Amino acid sequence: MSRAMNDEEVYSEMRKMVAFIKQEALEKAREIKVKADEEFNIEKAKLVRQESVNIENTFNRKVKQVEVQKRITQSNMKNQARLVVLARRQDMVDGLFAEAARRLHTLAKDQGKEYPETLRKLVLEGLFKLMDTHVTIECREMDKAAAQQAIKAAAKDYEETLGRQVTVKLDEENYLPESCGGGIAVTSLNGRIRIQNTLESRLALVSEQMLPEIRVMLFGHSPSRKFFN
Repeated sequence: MSRAMNDEEVYSEMRKMVAFIKQEALEKAREIKVKADEEFNIEKAKLVRQESVNIENTFNRKVKQVEVQKRITQSNMKNQARLVVLARRQDMVDGLFAEAARRLHTLAKDQGKEYPETLRKLVLEGLFKLMDTHVTIECREMDKAAAQQAIKAAAKDYEETLGRQVTVKLDEENYLPESCGGGIAVTSLNGRIRIQNTLESRLALVSEQMLPEIRVMLFGHSPSRKFFN
C-alpha cells in the first residue's frame, strides 16, 4: 500500500510539472516562430517577385511610351520640315511665274514680227473655238494696227482651212486695259460669248497645265513616287 507524499515531495513534483510545461511551451513557441518565419519569407519572396514583375512592366511601358513619343516628335519634325520645303518651292514657282508675267510686257512691245504673229495665232484660235460667222476682237489701243493685220491674216487662214466665210471686226470702242500684257479677247453674239486670249490668260493656262512638269524640272521627281506613266 503506497504512502501519501509529504509537502516536499509534492513541491518537487509540481516543479517538475512546471518545468515540463514550460519546456513544451518553449518548443511550441519555437515551432510557431519557425513556421511564421517560413511563411513570412515565402510571402516576402512572392511580394518581391510580384513587385519585380510590376516594376519591369512599368519600365517596359515607359520605354514604349518614350519610343512612341519619339516617333511622334520625329514625324512632326519631318512634317514641319516638309512644309517648309514645300513653301520654299512654292515661292520659287510663284516667283518664276511672276517673272514670266513681267516679261509679257517685253514681248508685247515687239511690234516687228514676233508679237504680230502671236496676235494672229491668238485670233485664229479664238475663231476656231467660237466657230461663228460674226466675231469681234478686242485689243489694247496701242496694238490696234497690229491687231488689224492679225485679223486679216487669221480670217484668211480660217476661211482657207474650213472653207467658210467669217466676218471679223475690231472693236474700236472697247479696248483692253493698258495694264494688260497684250493679246486679245474674242467675242460673239453681242458679247454674250467671250474668250479671253490675253497673254496673261495664256500664261495662267500654261502655268496650270505645265505645273507638274515645271516642278519636276526644278526639283526632280518626288522620292516617294514609285510609278511613272
